[in-house]
Amino acid sequence: MERALTTSSPKNATAPASGAHAYLDLLAREASAVEFEGPILQARAAGADSATLEELERAKVAALQVRAVLRRRAKREAELSALFDTASDLAGLGDLDAVLQAIVHRSRQLLATDIAYMTLNDPERGDTYMRVTDGSISASFRRLRLPMGAGLGGLVAQSGTPYNTADYFADPRFRHTNTIDVAVHEEGLVAILGVPLRLGTQVIGVLFAANRSARPFAQEEVALLCSLAAHAAVAIDTARLLQETRAALGELSEANTLIRAHSESIERAADAHDRMTGLVLRGGGVEDVAAVVTDVLGGRLTVLDDEGRPLVGESRDLDTGVFDAAQSSRALGRTVKRGDAYVASVDVGAAPLCTLVLRTDHLVSDTDQRILERAAIVTALLLLFRRSVAEAEGRVRGELLDDLVSRPELRGLDDRARRLGIHLDAPHVLVVARHDGQRERGAFWASSQATLAHGLATTRGDEVVLLLPGDRPGALARRVAAELSASLGRPATAGAAMATGPATAVASAYAEARRCAGALVALGRTGDGASAGELGFVGLLVGERREVSGFLAGALGPVLDYDARRGTALVKTLNAHFGTGGSLSRTAEALHIHVNTVTQRLDRVGQLLGDDWQEPERALEIQLALRLHRLRTHMPDA
Repeated sequence: MERALTTSSPKNATAPASGAHAYLDLLAREASAVEFEGPILQARAAGADSATLEELERAKVAALQVRAVLRRRAKREAELSALFDTASDLAGLGDLDAVLQAIVHRSRQLLATDIAYMTLNDPERGDTYMRVTDGSISASFRRLRLPMGAGLGGLVAQSGTPYNTADYFADPRFRHTNTIDVAVHEEGLVAILGVPLRLGTQVIGVLFAANRSARPFAQEEVALLCSLAAHAAVAIDTARLLQETRAALGELSEANTLIRAHSESIERAADAHDRMTGLVLRGGGVEDVAAVVTDVLGGRLTVLDDEGRPLVGESRDLDTGVFDAAQSSRALGRTVKRGDAYVASVDVGAAPLCTLVLRTDHLVSDTDQRILERAAIVTALLLLFRRSVAEAEGRVRGELLDDLVSRPELRGLDDRARRLGIHLDAPHVLVVARHDGQRERGAFWASSQATLAHGLATTRGDEVVLLLPGDRPGALARRVAAELSASLGRPATAGAAMATGPATAVASAYAEARRCAGALVALGRTGDGASAGELGFVGLLVGERREVSGFLAGALGPVLDYDARRGTALVKTLNAHFGTGGSLSRTAEALHIHVNTVTQRLDRVGQLLGDDWQEPERALEIQLALRLHRLRTHMPDA
């Protein structure tokens, strides 16, 4: 060959080099295999010798081998890139359908098939169903379900082994069914490759690549599709884990919400219980418990006594359904709902004791219903306590006060009073409060007040009688009237009188206080309190102990004392002044003194009695006092 190259013409000598250069150009531009025959044909046409042609043939073969290697590497690079992209999709898995669609699409592209698709096993139905398709044109094919072991896909799903066929309908290895064959024929498939989707040893589905014309599938294509199937299985498992994680997180969040709500309900119930217990320990009443319930649960609360009468709230919130619900609540021992009302009722010895009716626009939870039930029990305990306290006080203090006002002649009353810490010779005020409210509540209130003030209390019909330490009967009567009215929720009218001394003084004070309360009612001052002395001349009609002296001292005392000390004639001047209709000149004429003297005397009266002594109401009492003074002293009229 060296000789041939040496003896050949210069043109022929460069042919191999030119041919090698030509093949490099062909490789560089990725020419088709047919184009690699071009340099040989050109050399032949130029008259190259056999050695040159043989050398070009060897160069062509080497170039085609390089071309094949380059194409395989390019294909492998594309496959690796597709696998890398698939792994990237898995790393950022957000939508399982999108990832599976991308895998099927890449399978179709890399294997250059007409269609690619994926089926997943259905453990409940025992078959496999179409999950994703790419390139499909048949609707029935996209809805296809394959029994295990039937068709190529059913066999792969059952065995977990890859299968492929260049001509599906002519391949006897597969069990053909009419349903599968019709769908495959409608899609026009001929060559099919199927590989299993594996999770460990479990087959969860099949990944397919198929052609509408006959073609064999190389081992490299089977391996590639297996790699893509592995990624698809990972994607499906990752999505399942994510779904389970999200579901678990959702359940945890829901459970946490329920736990938080339950915890809040428990804390609310504990707080309500502590508040109600504290109220009982501090001597709170039913109204205070009701305030706690409405503060915690909201709405409007009505508290009923054993006779169904409102202790708290209004009767407008009651109807027949409420009383039926109360009976059901006592029978069940739980809260009963009727419309917008929640009813909790407590009985003692099969007799109703109290009922709580809560009306609210929102739903009351079971835990909050327990708060209502607990409030009903606390209310029942308070009412029982009221009864026991009222009974105890009635047996001890009440009996003593009853004896003091009705049988003062009994022996040993002073000793009984001392044993209870009551010293009758100390200043006391007897108060009689008239009301038309509930006697039991009034008795409880009176007993509580007497206990706190170290006094006595009893009830006599619709009257509450109190004997309390003090020396201001009017102020005490007003306080009793105000506080008892607030407790009963309706007006209470109180009269008071001083009751200091033996038992007979208490009886007399009772009669006076009782008449004073009656006078207030007759005067239209229901709900007020006063002593007989504060009623002015009306006190003369109702008082027994003060008589005329007390009235004179209150209305005219300073003037009488002034005349007695200084020997003046202020009382005589007043009689003349009122007798002449308030005329200064006629008063001076009647007294035979100068008008200036009358003016000076009346100024002195104003200093003693106050500037309002000539106001109509005050003037009337002064005139009545002057009249009584004249009658007592036999003083002649001016």
